[in-house]
Amino acid sequence: MDTTQPAAARSGTSPGEILALFRDVPDGLTKTDVVQHTGLSRTTVNQRLDGLLAAGLLVPAPRDARTRGRPAGRFVVNRDRGVLLVADLGATGLRTAVCDLAGEVRAEREVASDVTDGPEAVLAVVDGLFRELLPETGHVESDVLGIGIGVPGPVDFATGRVVSPPIMTGWDRYDIPGHLAPRYRCPVLVDKDVNAMAYGEHRLSYPDVDHLLMVKIGTGVGTGMIAGGRIHRGADGAAGDVGHIQVTVDDIDEPPVCRCGNTGCVEAYAGGWALVRDLRAAGRDVAGVDDAVRLIRSGDLTAVRLARRAARILGVAIADAVNMFNPRVIVFGGQLAHTEEQLFAGIREVVYRRSLPLATRNLQIVRSALDARAGVMGLSQLLVDGLYAPHRVQELIDGVPEAHPAPSERTVAAP
Repeated sequence: MDTTQPAAARSGTSPGEILALFRDVPDGLTKTDVVQHTGLSRTTVNQRLDGLLAAGLLVPAPRDARTRGRPAGRFVVNRDRGVLLVADLGATGLRTAVCDLAGEVRAEREVASDVTDGPEAVLAVVDGLFRELLPETGHVESDVLGIGIGVPGPVDFATGRVVSPPIMTGWDRYDIPGHLAPRYRCPVLVDKDVNAMAYGEHRLSYPDVDHLLMVKIGTGVGTGMIAGGRIHRGADGAAGDVGHIQVTVDDIDEPPVCRCGNTGCVEAYAGGWALVRDLRAAGRDVAGVDDAVRLIRSGDLTAVRLARRAARILGVAIADAVNMFNPRVIVFGGQLAHTEEQLFAGIREVVYRRSLPLATRNLQIVRSALDARAGVMGLSQLLVDGLYAPHRVQELIDGVPEAHPAPSERTVAAP
């Protein structure tokens, strides 16, 4: 099998489809290669490539000094035509980055930030970091072709607005794309942080896995789903909210109140904030989730006992998801994923005991390979795929302005 060729032949009827061929082959293609893969005439291929070259989407491939003679002209995707800005917001911190058009990070910054400070304050921090990072990469605001924001709450993906988020005080239905539109002349993507993490793990760690479950255990418990190689958001963007499945725990007489307002949710027992609550009640001096993680990893008996109980409770909810969804891989991220020795054994035990044998026959349960950068990397991949959608490629070739899009047009379509 020739691994230097595109993954699949495409019809090649539009410049975007031509460009997709080049994305599959980082070393580039010649005009003859494109003719062979598309079946188009050389004249048509020349026209398509001329448009992509004029728009700066393709550039000639660097010459290889080791090649003798005059090599056929090859072209590659121009990853430096512009940049992407991404921000992964968490409950107690945020990470921002400038990425190239291959989705690779060129500069990034992580700072402490309290999401309950509200959208105006938090997005002001994000915007300030964007303005600091752009000069580090030699770019200006007009070079930005897309912005991605990941948030720790449910998102109406069509509008980019957070809807009734349990931990994001003051963010309900706030127009995040509209906040950024006056400064940046580009579309804005807003998604649930765990969806972005799931997409990053799928594209960069498990590209051949079409069904993947991402579980983030940090301050809260969140889940993102990849089904058929695409993010599964459900009808309204609320799919995969495992943290708010209600469970019964035998040794608890009074179910705890969750931050969503219900009682007995998985997150109210197994989320980072719940562990901090229980450790403080047991007399341990913990200020936040990171302190709880350190205590668990140190072998503190109370902390380990609570972590193992959390693992069993999580295992019950995840087993239900396995029976319903049948993923090939379950990836764990977030601060508490760093207690994998105490966490994973309990989760695996419950998942394998409560799930159907067929659903667990080839199941992998692993810790995130991207770790704290999963959200940033996922957002960059979502933006790249949206940027190179055929209609967007045509807009870039035609020079269609992106300035101040209408509210319904501020978000970008994503996988």
